[in-house]
Amino acid sequence: MNDTTVTLVGNVATAVEYRDTVAGGVARFRFAVTARRWDRERAAWTDGATSFYTVSAWRTLGANLAASVSVGEPLVVHGRLKVREDERDGQRKTFVDIDALAVGHDLTRGTSAFRRTVRTEPGPGAGTPPGEGDLTDRRGVARAAPKGEEDPWTTAAHQLVTAP
Repeated sequence: MNDTTVTLVGNVATAVEYRDTVAGGVARFRFAVTARRWDRERAAWTDGATSFYTVSAWRTLGANLAASVSVGEPLVVHGRLKVREDERDGQRKTFVDIDALAVGHDLTRGTSAFRRTVRTEPGPGAGTPPGEGDLTDRRGVARAAPKGEEDPWTTAAHQLVTAP
């Protein structure tokens, strides 16, 4: 398949909306990408035009995105570019969407603490339903460890960030 894949660096412009659908859960948000250029005459960075994209993330990526991202946060979004035209209010408009394949915080602008989602795949007729007895909720999103259990990765990341 000849999809056009793009990687965008920008900021979350709207709250992430998560919905369960027949095809699986989907998270959607608007993403703002602003070009920055060095202006030699003024010896300063200047902002160019801002482009807005609607980003959709399906299933586990969507659930993890909804649990991890807030308005204003810097992200790197990699996905399939979709351009569509629609008629609204009697005018033809062009919309640019991204079907996300991978999303992460832009670590050139801050730090982030990663928590792996724990998946337990019970066999046929065995085990407990997702969200019971494991560290994920019903959507597969990581939840806090039970009291008395500490996540070693979170502890290590916290020590790195808070170290003098």
